[in-house]
Amino acid sequence: MGYPYFFLILIVWVLYQVLVLRKDEIAVGATPHVGLIDLKGTIFENQLASSDNLIKSMEKAYENKGMKALIIRIDSPGGSPVQADYMFNIIHYYRQKYPDIKTYAVCVDVCASAAYYIAAAADEIYANPSSLVGSIGVLYNGFGFVDTMQKLGVTRRLYTSGQNKGFMDQFSPEQPGQIKKLQVMLNLIHQQFIDKVKEGRGNRLHMNDELFSGLYWTGVQAKEYGLIDGFASSGQLARDIIGIDKIVDYTHKDTVFEQVAKNIGTAMIDELPHALGVRPGFQ
Repeated sequence: MGYPYFFLILIVWVLYQVLVLRKDEIAVGATPHVGLIDLKGTIFENQLASSDNLIKSMEKAYENKGMKALIIRIDSPGGSPVQADYMFNIIHYYRQKYPDIKTYAVCVDVCASAAYYIAAAADEIYANPSSLVGSIGVLYNGFGFVDTMQKLGVTRRLYTSGQNKGFMDQFSPEQPGQIKKLQVMLNLIHQQFIDKVKEGRGNRLHMNDELFSGLYWTGVQAKEYGLIDGFASSGQLARDIIGIDKIVDYTHKDTVFEQVAKNIGTAMIDELPHALGVRPGFQ
């Protein structure tokens, strides 16, 4: 097959993708409906569940005069505390700007850690009785290779111009002072997480010693502790609580060119660091 045929197929594929990606917004108009935005997977920059994609989704949703309520459907084990805080603030901004349009969070299988941080920004949170909800804590992952290097006869040579520049280096022995500093940072981020949950949930929270311990809760337990408001899927919520059957998906989708780039493998450049390293976050 020659190049002309290849480009013809590519053009047809591009046109098809454009029509598919735009079919909802072409058909919706001003018809009363409930907006839907999916947050799925780990929450990091340059991932599907990122603050940039949420902004794009929400801008598109609120541009449509027919949207009467918004559901953010979340299925995520957590991720970056920075991205979570960005998203919390984005949701809060739109709630303040459009007070007549309520924002709901729906927890699917898992809404934990950074994902729950985001959900706490909604007016109300719903889940399934078997959903896993919570994990309000902070985790830092790392590995130590000191003993392995000694067995292999490998010596680590690390030179720095600052006393703590080699902070928590995986190839150097742990230092008690650095561990204390790391714990201080984790505690500060944890307190930020707790403050946001309290801000979002207010007096609906039923305080106990384990609520902010990092434990997961089932949907049933989460309702008892005030972490969620009730049980409903996105469809049930729209139909039975909001009172509008029609749901329009505003979840941001990659442009055609972004899809092409991923299909030819350039996305591996972004994915490789995630595969090789472990990053701290609400996980």
